[in-house]
Amino acid sequence: MSRPLVGTRHLVRHALRRDRIILPLWIVLLSVMPASTAGAYEQLYPTEAERAGLTAAMGNNPSISLLYGPAFDLSTAGGFLAWRLIGFMAVMIGLMAIFTVTRHTRAEEDTGRGELLGSTVVGRFAMLTAGVIVAGGASVLIGVLQSLFLLGTGVAVPGAWAFGLSTAGAGLVFTAIAAAAVQLAEYSRTANGMASAVLGITFLLRGVGDSSEATWLSWLSPIGWTQQIRAFAGERWWVLGLALGAALVVGAAGYALLPRRDFDAGLIRSRPGPATAAPGLRSPFALAWRLHRGSLIGWSVAFAVSGVLMGSIASGITDIIGDSAQAREIFARMGGSEGMIQAFLAAMTGMFGVIAAIYGVQATLRMRGEEVGYRAEPLLATRVSRLGWTGSHLVFAFLGTALVTVLGGVGVGLAHGLRVDDVPGAVGDVLTGTLAQLPAVWLIVGIAVALFGIWPKYSVAAWGVLAVAVLISMFGPVVQLPQLLMDVSPFTHIPKLPGGEFTATPLVWLTALAVIALGAGLTAFRRRDVG
Repeated sequence: MSRPLVGTRHLVRHALRRDRIILPLWIVLLSVMPASTAGAYEQLYPTEAERAGLTAAMGNNPSISLLYGPAFDLSTAGGFLAWRLIGFMAVMIGLMAIFTVTRHTRAEEDTGRGELLGSTVVGRFAMLTAGVIVAGGASVLIGVLQSLFLLGTGVAVPGAWAFGLSTAGAGLVFTAIAAAAVQLAEYSRTANGMASAVLGITFLLRGVGDSSEATWLSWLSPIGWTQQIRAFAGERWWVLGLALGAALVVGAAGYALLPRRDFDAGLIRSRPGPATAAPGLRSPFALAWRLHRGSLIGWSVAFAVSGVLMGSIASGITDIIGDSAQAREIFARMGGSEGMIQAFLAAMTGMFGVIAAIYGVQATLRMRGEEVGYRAEPLLATRVSRLGWTGSHLVFAFLGTALVTVLGGVGVGLAHGLRVDDVPGAVGDVLTGTLAQLPAVWLIVGIAVALFGIWPKYSVAAWGVLAVAVLISMFGPVVQLPQLLMDVSPFTHIPKLPGGEFTATPLVWLTALAVIALGAGLTAFRRRDVG
């Protein structure tokens, strides 16, 4: 214990090597996103009258505040950008930090690699410190790059730095939360779930505080702090101290808890299971259900809640857009309809499709996690066939994505239908739009299966494929990318429903490509070595 941090430098290098694909994707995606949308404000609201109308509509709309946060100053491009994106950036950078810390600490203990490293000349706190350095360093780098890219768009210098430093502060807070969660939980999945649940709770606290008279609730949330810094609206730099202080306190708690637990164990121990397995746990699908059920339930709840939130603001979207012809044009490109409410609903169904693809890739790559964790090989040494094992997981990758998109669509339809007194019509229209996203989602999942089967060491590249599709789908219409680049994303070819014209041809082609990719991946997996 005289040198508790010995070996940290080597573990940091090892972590960076392991994350040489996924971490740069996080950094690039989150760094360029704010600057890539900075020019949209001038297109959406070119006149002072339109900007004044936007400010008036946002100041009295609690539903919008629940989703985006308080609108401090919408008269400038920077203020609009901070209002629309800074909370979303805080959530995304928080997820990045949580997953990174867990992957290089608790997950290493789960697989047994941590014990091997611990048997060498490695200090007790070295592994945790390496994970914190990588996640915290990535958070700071993202914040700095966001500021530099924003400065390149011509926005105010103080606001650009406030934007980037606020998101970096959120990343540091959730790095510390993850550092504490990995001491409490016994497994990496549980640690990710704990830390992600804290992130979700802080988002809800921020939302309730910003949309009600209980504004003090926003000050309990690290996500709320990013907005209370007021980037581009009279910056309050002292709020950064809250994030840094919370990161230090919670991080110190994580370090204090580490010596109090046994290696490969958590302070909160799971209950011992029965001596014999239940009769229902005698098939590959039953095991897959045990492995995927927590994630599926969490995603289902998130989609349903998000759907209700989106549906509740759909009828007021015309107040946000106002009389801006440019805003109507961009929404029409995103939604495929000249009616603003229909275009907004179509844009939301497209967003649900993109997010469902994230769950689909996650569920697919769980097979790779089981393989590298040496849990698949003993199972496949029994009478369980390779197709039976992969099929049990892919049920959740394909049908699970269908379930979450349906729940999101039903949530939007119900909330919107109640406001316009047409629940059956609204649910039917939105549900049709969400179901139309599935061929594109399944193509992304099929590509992930193909990578798993053909190039298993590069399975993580599926996140890169998804990242490209996300960037093109979310920001292509806003920055008016050429159609040739837009066509790279499978979501570009989906009919824009509700409101647009339904065409079955692209859905058939996307489904056929998904089947081809799936077949190629399964065929290759049957022929290659496991491990």
